[in-house]
Formats: sequence, structure tokens, C-alpha cells
Amino acid sequence: MSTPSALSKPTIAFHWIVAIAIIGMLAFGLYLEDLPRSPEKGELMGLHKSFGVLVLMLASLRIVWRVKEGPIPAIGDASGWQEKMAKGIHHLLLLATILMPVSGIMMSVGGGRGLDVFGVNLIAAGEKIEWLGQLGGATHGVLAKIMIAAILLHVLGAIKHHVLMKDNTLTRMLGKS
Repeated sequence: MSTPSALSKPTIAFHWIVAIAIIGMLAFGLYLEDLPRSPEKGELMGLHKSFGVLVLMLASLRIVWRVKEGPIPAIGDASGWQEKMAKGIHHLLLLATILMPVSGIMMSVGGGRGLDVFGVNLIAAGEKIEWLGQLGGATHGVLAKIMIAAILLHVLGAIKHHVLMKDNTLTRMLGKS
């Protein structure tokens, strides 16, 4: 078993802030999906969009930081397929944290609603762009399911490392290595 290398405070902070934000946004989105159309739902959708733009900014900063710092070195002696799966899940999650809010923006703009972020208009409402709204909506829906599955696999992998392999992966992500 290799000795874990400590992770930087920004790496740890970006991981947990983006993780909590994404999980919260997925839960909020699932809640909104089941609400009947109403003025209250419209207000909540506005909040969902605004927080989505914040998540996009944070996720973008996280990726820039990740490129600057380089890939996080693995701990432990995982088999080749497990190592490839872990890297694949990490890359999928990084990509999805960008594509999810972008697809939401596509839905809003494609639906002719533009984009307001906490009351500040970033993209003016305009004509509906049917293909853009449909592509954004389909992508948003599929990505939500993919992200939920990827997050579950990611968490299961972390638990496996912590409980079965006892390799300090989780303690390293908590900044305690």
C-alpha cells in the first residue's frame, strides 16, 4: 500500500463544495420536476437556474485548479480495471458538473426565457429556439440520471477504500492525511 500524498486545501475545498452543491441541485431539480405549474414553481425554478450558474462557475474553477495541480494520485493497489473505472468516474463527474448547468442554460434560452441570475439578466428572453430547448432538456434529464449513478459509484468506491482497503483515501479527502 502506498503512502497517501496530502492534497491541497483548495483541492479539498473545491471537491466538497462542488459535491454538496451538485447533490443539492440534483435533489432540488427532482423536487421541482414533480411540482405542478404555479407562480411558486416559477420562483423556485429561477432559484434553481441562479444556483446552477453558480455551480457552473465553481465547477469551472475546480477544473482549472485540477489542471493546474494535475491528477490526484491514486492510493492503494487497485487492479487495472478498477483504476480505469475510478478515473472514468472522476472524469465523468468533472465533465457532468459543467454540462449539467450548460444544458439547463440551453433549456432556458431555447425556451425563449433567457437567463436571469438572482434577478440580473445575463441573456435576454427572446424567440424560442426549439432544437436548443429540446437538446438542453434531453441532456439535462439524461445527465441527472448519469450523475446520480456516478455519484453513487464514487461514494461506494470511497467507502470500499476506507473500510475494505483501509488506505486512507477518505481521510485524505477530509484533509487529515
